[in-house]
Amino acid sequence: MTLEIPHSDYYRFAQKFSVEDQAMLAQLRTFLNDRVAPRVNDLWAKEEFPYDLVQPLADMGLFGLPFKDSKHYHGDAFFRGWVSFEIAKVDASLATFLGVQAELSTGSIALCGSSEQVREWIPRLTDGSTIASCGITEPGSGSDTARGMQTTAKREGDSWVLNGQKRWIGNATWADICVIWARDVEDNQVKGFIVPTDTPGFTATKIVNKQSLRIVQNADIVLDNVRVSDDLKLANGNSFADLSRVLKGTRTQNGWFAAGVQAGAFELALDYAREREQFGKPIASYQMIQDLLVKSLGNLTASLSMMARLAELTNAGERVDEQAALAKAYTSSRARETVSWCRELFGGNGIDLGYGIARFFGDAEAVHTYEGTREMNTLIVGRDITGIGAFQ
Repeated sequence: MTLEIPHSDYYRFAQKFSVEDQAMLAQLRTFLNDRVAPRVNDLWAKEEFPYDLVQPLADMGLFGLPFKDSKHYHGDAFFRGWVSFEIAKVDASLATFLGVQAELSTGSIALCGSSEQVREWIPRLTDGSTIASCGITEPGSGSDTARGMQTTAKREGDSWVLNGQKRWIGNATWADICVIWARDVEDNQVKGFIVPTDTPGFTATKIVNKQSLRIVQNADIVLDNVRVSDDLKLANGNSFADLSRVLKGTRTQNGWFAAGVQAGAFELALDYAREREQFGKPIASYQMIQDLLVKSLGNLTASLSMMARLAELTNAGERVDEQAALAKAYTSSRARETVSWCRELFGGNGIDLGYGIARFFGDAEAVHTYEGTREMNTLIVGRDITGIGAFQ
């Protein structure tokens, strides 16, 4: 199966992949175009998730790509990132679901679990038989999670008791487990726990009326004396530094999401510009329309170039947190700008969900915010290049 190179891949990055990888990407693209694209606007309008697509995605091996313990492991970070890019190009919500399942939740266990926990949970999470969520953000703490986390964990004999609240937790309304990060009352350190969602005292309530990523099922979580056995505490998740190891990977993936959102918006705008006529000719023939398209393509290509280099550093084992932070801050800001230009090109039709561009316009707002706001990622990079911390 030949992988077509669209204008959104203007520097032809996908040509770098092997024939086998291009065939897999072509299969994924066909799946997205046939089974996701025709439904996505309706799902977005209704705030519904396409549960029937979860197992097909798992069967393609997408849940296991980042993990050496998975039979679907792929060692090339560039390929793994491009998979996220292809999905986000069609729907950022589905890409976010995959990020929560395969990066944030499974990644917490893969990086912070014991060898026994990895053997028990990774196969179930990567084959789609277990769906996961991950509870970090709280109603009163987002950017200040390191110091502001209020959810507590208290050791009682051979178990732990969790109390507190989490907010904006993706997949939580229907997940089988939720990896909860909580502050140990004894040593004040942030620690991780695998919590089955049917545990007494665990409640997840869907957040409604979102204007971004409406397909993702985000939830408010209440933990009321939730008791979990000691074998469900992540053996190597004992500090915020351990959680940060997980977030470094998810922040990188969100750079690919931001690039994908730009590509999806750009392709819609390009098609529309060729088809839409005003004053007797396609609007693509007007200089100002071409300017919008070329500026959008420049942002997208710069974002892909940054992510491609970051993937090379990841493959070499040389990526550092600050590089991932710069990528997230830059690409998500460019995504916001790009989708604005693309929506502008549609004129009044740009606010009609049926044209699709309004969905990308809305979804870019969440991509710009989650996994660290632009401001927080900017301060991470600023501290690195100046040697002076500006966090207050």
